[in-house]
Amino acid sequence: MFTIIGATGHVGGAAAANLLDGGAPVRVVLRRPASADDWAARGAQVAIADLADTAALTEALRGSSGAFVMLPTDPSGGDALHRGLAASIATAVGASGVPHVVLLSSIGADLPDGTGPVRWLHVLERALGETDAVVTAIRSWHFQEKVEEILPAVLGEGAFPVFGESADVPTPMIATVDIGAAVADELRSGAARSEIVDLDGPIHTEREVAGVLGGLLGRELTVVPIPQAGWVESMTGAGVPERLAGELAALYGAGERGLLQARGDRSRRCVTPIEVTLRRVLQKASAEVAGS
Repeated sequence: MFTIIGATGHVGGAAAANLLDGGAPVRVVLRRPASADDWAARGAQVAIADLADTAALTEALRGSSGAFVMLPTDPSGGDALHRGLAASIATAVGASGVPHVVLLSSIGADLPDGTGPVRWLHVLERALGETDAVVTAIRSWHFQEKVEEILPAVLGEGAFPVFGESADVPTPMIATVDIGAAVADELRSGAARSEIVDLDGPIHTEREVAGVLGGLLGRELTVVPIPQAGWVESMTGAGVPERLAGELAALYGAGERGLLQARGDRSRRCVTPIEVTLRRVLQKASAEVAGS
């Protein structure tokens, strides 16, 4: 039995679907029962547990041969909340006896601070390493789906904002369906020792992404680099809570300074083209508008 935390998210959902499609027994852990029937209809067991409820999470993990864990970012939560969630997850892993855990981490999680929300993944990596479980930490670069965060500006104003001094910095960008496949493969393999796996993928600049997205939309997008001094104000103006905007600004700043580097034990290549992912993002957005 493989247990998946965060099945309603991009990566957790992709991992659970991959395992189910391959005939593996899967238990999904949901915070709320809203999507429980959908997962049950697909053949998954369903457990309801909040990540802060260590006892419930322990029971949800118990009996698993492997589990996928991730640490969501609470937009209104601060440092203490996220460190508390990391502690709860690690405690539940240790108490449940699950032998192998695959963690969704991030490039930059090797650094203890200066990386905004990624520093909490550093905390979780360390905490999981103190349990008896074998830990496979998957560190990914940018998600290709991150364009969802700026889609309102793209669709409403034809603008493609870039949080950086330049829109021409080549960066690996990875589709979450590929990350989910990596999670599923690692769970099925049952690692013998703890490792950090860096995900590599197609390399693009933000300007190139804007060009592909504009082509799919049939319009030219205006690429708007935003200087560092305007990052927080731009994000809060778009509705991002001020605390989260500050954390994201710290992460973007780490990227600008070249602090985010692949430093894992091995790497895995991901291949989904950016155009495929952007087409999915636009289809999803269109379906949501039609259903509203």
